[in-house]
Amino acid sequence: MYLERIHTPDDVKKLNVDELKVLAHEIRDFLIVKLSKTGGHLAPNLGVVELTLAMHYVFQSPKDKLIWDVGHQSYVHKILTGRQDQFDTLRQFHGLSGFPKRRESIHDVWEAGHSSTSLSAAMGMAIARDCKGEKYHIVPVIGDGAMTGGMAFEALNHIGHDKKNMIVILNDNEMSIAPNVGALHQYLNKLRTGKPYNKVKKEVINLIGNIPAIGDSIYNTLDKLKDSLKYLVVDGVLFEELGYTYLGPIDGHSLEDLIDTLEHAKEIEGPTLIHVITKKGKGYKPAEDDAYTFHGSGPYKIESGEIIKKEGPPSYSKVFGDTLMQLAKHDNRIIAITPAMTDGSGLKGFAAKYPDRFFDVGIAEQHAVTMAGGIATQGLKPVCAIYSTFLQRAYDQVIHDITRQNLNVVFAIDRAGLVGADGETHHGVFDIAFLRILPNLVVMMPKDENELRNMLYTAIQYNDGPIAVRYPRGGGRGVPYDHEFKQIPIGTFEVLRAGHDLAILTMGNMLPLAEQAADRLAEQGISARIINARFIKPLDEAMLMQLADEQLPIITVEEGVLAGGFGSAVREFYSEHHRCMEIETFGIPDQFIEHGSVELLREEIGLTPEKIVEAATQLTSRKRMQQ
Repeated sequence: MYLERIHTPDDVKKLNVDELKVLAHEIRDFLIVKLSKTGGHLAPNLGVVELTLAMHYVFQSPKDKLIWDVGHQSYVHKILTGRQDQFDTLRQFHGLSGFPKRRESIHDVWEAGHSSTSLSAAMGMAIARDCKGEKYHIVPVIGDGAMTGGMAFEALNHIGHDKKNMIVILNDNEMSIAPNVGALHQYLNKLRTGKPYNKVKKEVINLIGNIPAIGDSIYNTLDKLKDSLKYLVVDGVLFEELGYTYLGPIDGHSLEDLIDTLEHAKEIEGPTLIHVITKKGKGYKPAEDDAYTFHGSGPYKIESGEIIKKEGPPSYSKVFGDTLMQLAKHDNRIIAITPAMTDGSGLKGFAAKYPDRFFDVGIAEQHAVTMAGGIATQGLKPVCAIYSTFLQRAYDQVIHDITRQNLNVVFAIDRAGLVGADGETHHGVFDIAFLRILPNLVVMMPKDENELRNMLYTAIQYNDGPIAVRYPRGGGRGVPYDHEFKQIPIGTFEVLRAGHDLAILTMGNMLPLAEQAADRLAEQGISARIINARFIKPLDEAMLMQLADEQLPIITVEEGVLAGGFGSAVREFYSEHHRCMEIETFGIPDQFIEHGSVELLREEIGLTPEKIVEAATQLTSRKRMQQ
């Protein structure tokens, strides 16, 4: 067992290539067994086993900077850098993160849970290295899916222009989470199947260099011939035109080819791009056959690859997709847009049924949002389905292009709230705060899947500007659906349970917490009114004023940041109207929340029925003392 000997990258360097091949098999077996219990990003990591081994064999981490774009393919890197003993805790509370973490290891030099950041980070490190007069290699690994992100192109352009010494590895597996789309994907496909340009280029360079004492004019002519061969042999030379030495495509599962190419790249001045072809899920047939499911899965049965699922109501994502498809049948204005999350957003059925009205733009959130605005100017009804944390990447577009122009765009914001094992890069806890401050925008959150259906219907009917519906990850509450869609009056709350001692204002997946707290308060003789604050913006001012007239203490509960959140909005409302109210707010404190089960994370930050009961008891006690 070679894996047992690996504690640092130096241990990898002690093995020969044949031994590394055995180690690659052992690592795959290790990942398949460990992730069958914890879940995680199996397919991406099975695809980069040889690449990661070759990188640690050739480079000297952490002196040389190995940067993983997105980071969900860093498991092999973690194994080789002394963390294999922690894999039983992967993605669990206080356990090993599913992404690079600088506090975990000195070998994790950059953190990322979103795509397309590695090249910009690498350029920053290259600038710092050169300013300090230091010598080391910088090696960002970026996937072909992440390369569709505009930020990656901005960095590619800058790196190529400044000619920084850097080795960019393009890990081309033809997928990000979903199959890649766009012109770049087609371009890379041509390179994969194209003629061996690098061999011809090398022969031409050798020819020119071996002709003695030639004049400048002859050399320039031959140099132009060399350049023209780019266009003759390869259908487009995007990377070389951007200033890179292009090497590849090479087999990303051949250790010999990888090691030779990386060693060669170390000797090249300026930026080099190595195009590596890998197979997502390599070595485990279920993951090879279904790379989407095994991109990031829960526990599974090793023998069959069957995902171990808990039975329950459909997910909010599925309810959204099914409902939008139903609405689109009777409304030709509806256009669905997603940035590379067709399946994750529940739009696979819509894409199949209405291909001419569905657009997956790739990992390009900014483009998705502004494109939706362009569609809206022409009288259609674009629905932009996007995860909460991915919408952060298009915030300027939401402000500048959508809300400022008051365009009729519907934002379907998935994964709102805590999401669990993916951790701080994926918790959708900021969108309430950053959306509610924007003029013209309506923000809603449903209490259950039936209300989600009605909110989508309401959003499609709404023609006075942009409107957002946010909903959590995971399954609904199992409620029955209305026979017909109902339009919900904009800016109205809903009283779900009468009460006269205090009011609990909450929304979405926080309602069960409020209900549990109210049940326990009732046992103490405290009557809590539960209000479904389904409109985060605009607030139901009439109901808030009624609570003020009754002088009911208020508790707000949200699975979002407290700073600038819903509770903050309620406080602001009463302050503006000069009404003195007793208010306690529950939500996400001023910190990033780590990974772990949602239940454990809520306990960690005090977002529990017990804490609500404690606060409610104190509020009502003070109220009685004042009476």
